[in-house]
Amino acid sequence: MTPTLAPTPPVPSRWSQYYALTKPRVVQLIVFCAVIGMLLAAPGLPSWRILVAATAGIWLVAGAAAAFNCLIEREIDRRMKRTAWRPTAKGELPEAQTLMFSGVLCSIGCAVLWIWVNPLTMWLTLGTFVGYAIIYTVVLKPLTPQNIVIGGASGAMPPVLGWAAVRGDAGPEAWLLCLIIFLWTPPHFWALALYRAEEYRASGLPMLPVTHGAELTRLHVFLYTIILLAGTMLPFIYGMSGSIYLVSALVLGLAFMAYAWRLWRNYSDALARQTFRFSILHLSLLFAALLVDHYVSPWMHQ
Repeated sequence: MTPTLAPTPPVPSRWSQYYALTKPRVVQLIVFCAVIGMLLAAPGLPSWRILVAATAGIWLVAGAAAAFNCLIEREIDRRMKRTAWRPTAKGELPEAQTLMFSGVLCSIGCAVLWIWVNPLTMWLTLGTFVGYAIIYTVVLKPLTPQNIVIGGASGAMPPVLGWAAVRGDAGPEAWLLCLIIFLWTPPHFWALALYRAEEYRASGLPMLPVTHGAELTRLHVFLYTIILLAGTMLPFIYGMSGSIYLVSALVLGLAFMAYAWRLWRNYSDALARQTFRFSILHLSLLFAALLVDHYVSPWMHQ
């Protein structure tokens, strides 16, 4: 009997490959935080034209940075299970096309922000592109185990971009939101690095679990959740939020600390995965609580 050969999986369409380069799930969280920044910057609802244009421009530039990251890290991605599927890692997209795709997205996004939003937002967004695609990806990531701490500054910028789109400036409130994401990034990413440590070891990247061991990394995750909880209190202390946000931030922060404590004292890969997933939920709900508080608190005090 002639053995039946398994069918060859179809090659994704070129458009789906380009779309995958933009890291849609990551960009969705970036754009979500930017939109929250826009909504918080206005006492009511911001202009829908600004909202649409800024969202589109930030999405395009963020997608461009993600595509550039895929291009630079294609060899590293091939050695890691969670990224080996990317079109650049599989060699499905030529390097020149990927670079051109990233450049076109970035150019269109910057043009949208310059023409329909304001120059400050364009420059801040372009600076974020350079921070992530060049400073973090090319310089910091292969150089130091503190890469995610320092490089997290660019990933923390979306609320500032959104705020600048509506207000035309980058006020202290925007930087408080930026600080929260900056403090959130290390425990979020190190939880992932813990259960992917062997992949990072094979890739050659100096991630903290590889260079300093899992136990120290778990301690760092826990300590950062304490600092993060303190940081999330700042919007209430500064007066930009009320009791709805305060209670939400306390509950979410204590829950994140509980995950981190368990991770430190009784580690398992399954718990690290749960902690990583909860960290995403934590940030999403925290910013959603800020938004609810922004619109509900004034009504409650009338």
